[in-house]
Amino acid sequence: MVDAKDEADIKTEPVSDGFGNNHANDARLLSASPGSSAAAGNSKPAAGAPEDQQTLLAVLQFLRKNKLSESAEILRREAGLPEEVLDLKGGDSAGPGQGGSADTDGGDASSLLSRVTVSTPGVAKAPTKAGEDQPDVNVVLSAYSQQGDPALYEVYYSGLKKFIESVLDCHRAELSQVFYPLFVHMYLELVYNNHESEAKAFFEKFSGDQECYYEEDLRVLSSLTKKEHMRGNETLLDFRTSKFVLRISRDSYQLLKRHLQERQNNQIWNIIQEHLYIDIFDGMPRSKSQIDAMSGSLAGEAKREANKAKVYYGLLKEPEIELPLDDEDEEAENEEGKPKKKKPKKDSTGSKSKKQDPNAPSQTRIPLPELKDSDKLDKIMYMKEATKRIRLAPDNLPSICFYTFLNAYQGLTAVDVTDDSSLIAGGFADSTVRVWSVTPKKLRKVKTAADLNLIDKESDDVLERIMDDKTASESKCLYGHSGPVYGISFSPDRTYLLSSSEDGTVRLWSLLTFTCLVGYKGHNYPVWDTQFSPYGYYFVSGGHDRVARLWATDHHQPLRMFAGHLADVTCTRFHPNANYVATGSSDRTIRLWDVLNGNCARIFTGHKGPIHALAFSPNGKFLASGATDGRVLLWDIGHGLMVGELKGHTDTIYSLRFSRDGEILASGSMDNTVRLWDAMKAFDDLETDDFTTATGHIHLQDNSQELLLGTYMTKSTPVIHLHFTRRNLLLAAGAYNP
Repeated sequence: MVDAKDEADIKTEPVSDGFGNNHANDARLLSASPGSSAAAGNSKPAAGAPEDQQTLLAVLQFLRKNKLSESAEILRREAGLPEEVLDLKGGDSAGPGQGGSADTDGGDASSLLSRVTVSTPGVAKAPTKAGEDQPDVNVVLSAYSQQGDPALYEVYYSGLKKFIESVLDCHRAELSQVFYPLFVHMYLELVYNNHESEAKAFFEKFSGDQECYYEEDLRVLSSLTKKEHMRGNETLLDFRTSKFVLRISRDSYQLLKRHLQERQNNQIWNIIQEHLYIDIFDGMPRSKSQIDAMSGSLAGEAKREANKAKVYYGLLKEPEIELPLDDEDEEAENEEGKPKKKKPKKDSTGSKSKKQDPNAPSQTRIPLPELKDSDKLDKIMYMKEATKRIRLAPDNLPSICFYTFLNAYQGLTAVDVTDDSSLIAGGFADSTVRVWSVTPKKLRKVKTAADLNLIDKESDDVLERIMDDKTASESKCLYGHSGPVYGISFSPDRTYLLSSSEDGTVRLWSLLTFTCLVGYKGHNYPVWDTQFSPYGYYFVSGGHDRVARLWATDHHQPLRMFAGHLADVTCTRFHPNANYVATGSSDRTIRLWDVLNGNCARIFTGHKGPIHALAFSPNGKFLASGATDGRVLLWDIGHGLMVGELKGHTDTIYSLRFSRDGEILASGSMDNTVRLWDAMKAFDDLETDDFTTATGHIHLQDNSQELLLGTYMTKSTPVIHLHFTRRNLLLAAGAYNP
């Protein structure tokens, strides 16, 4: 009987819809122990009577609590319940076959109802709350009230540990993945049921066995020693509401199942059923190194279904603006050859080509802003610059120009450079944003309205005349935020600047008037990052509230909310075709979201620390990510797989950038170095046909040293931003740390 049940439980789990925190609501069968409920496989018949009775009891208690004792008495008589029912207190609603759950002291009706539903063995666990994103704390925690003998927890865990250590090597690595989630849930169960000393002993005995990358989580866990501590703890609620995902081969899973059933090890079996999602695959078990490469995130690996959706990673077709280009060239330089030379070169560098890419989304998949005349002029400038671009290669590395912020006592927290490398902006901890011109051209404001009326609007140099030379200066300071500025981003046309701050707002500044145009309020907590879309108009922000938001500059409210991360969204990046947004989080996962419908299209796990840097390759096929673990991981977006690991940095990586033609990847870190990697070689060595996408097995070559092309030390300046100019000169920036 249990066989049928657990197979159904594990194989027919509904596919996650990208909003990971809703897993708690899967209406799952919940059996107190294998074989305890005759209706374990079929909840309907058995659920009827007890469930109705539980609801009645809850209603009676609600009436009593609100001093409606006459109504309670009438209802009791009509339902034919004994008189003593009305004397029951909130804590012990004695439903038949119930594991007494001492949850809240009295509690409100909703928490009682939820407790009643959750703690009845053999009854389908229904979602008991209206608000989907913030689970009711009582509902979430009350699942821990089903408990066994506290003294046996150590015995159970040690028994399982002995068993797993004794199995064949090929299964041991896979089954060892169970240790961490089991350890956490068993510890929390002990704490929840007030067995403080047993919990402490359990923690001390087994916490040392866990993988080193869970150290930070265990530190948080060790501070939860009393039931009261569990109420407001977000990390714990995340852990509870999202099932921990393990990917295990069928053979290894059968071994584990058989062992637990033979030993009657119900406690552990219940936790596996209730809190773990086992993604079973057919085929060879994975090796320790394969598992280690993918594990480390807050909720285990991604389910394979999560990375199955089609992603249109190709680039959009460039707009046709060739005629003015030729005219412009004849007038300006009389070198008609230049743009024509450009075409084959551009195609060969893997950048945007004229032919529609089969993997590209349709031009109209999401509405993009119309090209203005100034945009067309800018495109022409871009194409001219690109003809002078240096082709980078392992034997032809870029020059690096480092912008060091000296005496930045106000604390430099963010940097951005315009696409044409003419302006650089810094966000500071004193809540200011400063913009510098890095060309001889000074920054000027537009003239006042009275002065503008005097200008001849038909003259050719009207754009020049509207600027006020009296305001010219090398830098401008923007005041408005009321907390440190953590993210900044220039619009592609250099007319706007976005900044996000600890004050929970994103501000849009005009670079013509150097004033704030809009404050976007949607996040309730610090906003860690923001970025403009490559086409302007749209932008994305991510913050401490774990949600990334997509905005349009002319809307006060977000257009999309990307919810699913289990911790802060620490960095955000637009895909080059603007149809997707990548977010990195302190839950140690990266998610790729579809801008069109808000769905999560990819979940990448493998980092062992919060993610602080993301970069898409210029051809849109690959994503690079950097984290506090000092590793750069490379991902194939189409297949949804990790395809490389670059090791070398010794501290958090805060910046990643591909060169304009995708040949080289630059990484900047808190270890005061810039490193250059051979991106072409890293991706060319891949044989995409060999990907066993079905199982997601990956064989990562340990070839970081071969791919590392150069390491460049600064004196004492952490690197927080990197930027390749249109001619492939690398600009880096950071604040000197004396």
